[in-house]
Amino acid sequence: MARVTVWNEYRHERESDAVADVYPDGIHAVIADALRGAGHEVRTATLDAGPDHGLTQDVLDDTDVLTWWGHAAHDEVRDAVVDRVHERVLDGMGLLVLHSAHYSKVFRRLMGTSCSLKWREAAETERLWAVEPSHPIADGIGEYIELGETEMYGERFDVPAPDTLVFNSWFAGGEVFRSGCCYRRGNGRVFYFRPGHETYPIYHDDDVRQVLRNAVEWADPGDGPTPDFGNADPIEEIDTDDDRTVH
Repeated sequence: MARVTVWNEYRHERESDAVADVYPDGIHAVIADALRGAGHEVRTATLDAGPDHGLTQDVLDDTDVLTWWGHAAHDEVRDAVVDRVHERVLDGMGLLVLHSAHYSKVFRRLMGTSCSLKWREAAETERLWAVEPSHPIADGIGEYIELGETEMYGERFDVPAPDTLVFNSWFAGGEVFRSGCCYRRGNGRVFYFRPGHETYPIYHDDDVRQVLRNAVEWADPGDGPTPDFGNADPIEEIDTDDDRTVH
């Protein structure tokens, strides 16, 4: 069981009837429900939940995996909070970056690139092919996930080459896209997962919910050793006198 914080911008659901019809309690509520169903300890946080957007240091210190959905208000996320999240990922917290959160400040910082792509809203079919079927994030998923209505994201996706590419998408309009990208940053694991446009019921889909559950388990830091950095005493007995040092 992981301690999960589900973060959502939570603007579209309050401003658009079309989005509220699909996610009346917010995208975060549907994602949280999927993860609680797998036995995880889940809290939610949103952009307007105070000056820290619900992500205080105490909350992040009590989080094993953070999921992030944002779209229209990336620039409103305070840099101090981005710094805090970034440091926790480097320390070992897992991060799931969902759909349009490819443009979030924290993902762009972790990637070091623009994270730009091409897009189109046409309610078209998407097939997410499991190109690494033995990866734990693809556990329980068939050869592909088919979504009848999605927003297209197309290459080039300006991100570093993933450590592992789990899913690759094809769209009815002809484009392809790297839709399930795994990275390691510091001690943390990062998974970018493309589906999730707010006007389509993507997070109600059973396969998508399974991927989210698998990704949380993959990104959970576990109980491995904490590395030490800086000047180190020797493990074996050696002569440490060296007049040439400049430190």
